[in-house]
Amino acid sequence: MYSFRKLILLLRTLTFRKVWNFIKLYLSFFYSRYRKSSVHLGNPMKVGIEPTTYCNLRCPECPSGLRAFTRPTGMLKPENFEKMVDQLKDDLIYLLMYFQGEPYLNRKFLDMAKYATDNGIYVATSTNGHYLTEEVALKTVESGITEVIVSIDGTTQDTYESYRVGGELEKVVNGVKNLVKARADKKSQTPYILIQFLVVKPNEHQIGDIKKMAKEWGADDVLLKTAQIYDYENGSDLIPTISKYSRYRQKPDGKWELKNPLNNQCWKLWHGAEITWDGKVLPCCFDKDAQYEMGNLLTDSFEKIWRSNQYDSFRNRLLKSRNEIDICQNCSEGLSVFSE
Repeated sequence: MYSFRKLILLLRTLTFRKVWNFIKLYLSFFYSRYRKSSVHLGNPMKVGIEPTTYCNLRCPECPSGLRAFTRPTGMLKPENFEKMVDQLKDDLIYLLMYFQGEPYLNRKFLDMAKYATDNGIYVATSTNGHYLTEEVALKTVESGITEVIVSIDGTTQDTYESYRVGGELEKVVNGVKNLVKARADKKSQTPYILIQFLVVKPNEHQIGDIKKMAKEWGADDVLLKTAQIYDYENGSDLIPTISKYSRYRQKPDGKWELKNPLNNQCWKLWHGAEITWDGKVLPCCFDKDAQYEMGNLLTDSFEKIWRSNQYDSFRNRLLKSRNEIDICQNCSEGLSVFSE
């Protein structure tokens, strides 16, 4: 998945403490699998923090796009973000400033990104690309953000908007070009520009086209991602016909099932977490509606939450019966991305 240049950018953020923390996480994860009981050493090396839940698009398999959240929508405040980063920065290697919503709708987003990069963290974000004007692209480069993932799920307007409902492909393409130009003008090595292509049935014939076009724009890489379908059991017009790009397979009775065998293990529960705009700490990016809140950083320390009996109980539950946890039942661990 990592190109050499991206790997170099990541390695530059490492310290002895971060490497040692990774070793502790890795060893405790495999020991826990062996014991079938949670033993947890270390702190998160990868965290997602949500700048906002608001979005300008209405994608059909996204709770933000569908306006279907039961949890509150809102904007992350810079002072709360800084409090989060200050607790995590010594061990944190990778920060994804995205969970749900469109990050650039938060007007303080790039200021927050700069705060994190100034603290020696590899900072990435994922955007639908509609706000990358020349001015915003320049500010993005100046923020020092390490990686920008731009979602482009079609190479023609009709195909693109069949999933990115309300989106304008031309505006997004111009946004990518603005970012490439701003990076060149500033003679900057960052951000690493990654085009993400969510493979669904309506666009699977355009995989070759997106690779060619991304290269022409000056982007660094293309990432083909499989789509999550919420009600997949009865099939969907979005499930690709190309099997390798589908999270699902059809059974002899005509119903559909997840390819992932859902073994009783999950690396994410040991090495990372998700944090919502209002401070909720969640075990996984599949918990989009914050059903499994482990605690709140606006009232408690991360250390207290991360080491809590509640978090440990959840890890133990997963090690014993992962297929009984509803947010795990559509999990794509090991199946979701293909770097091209």
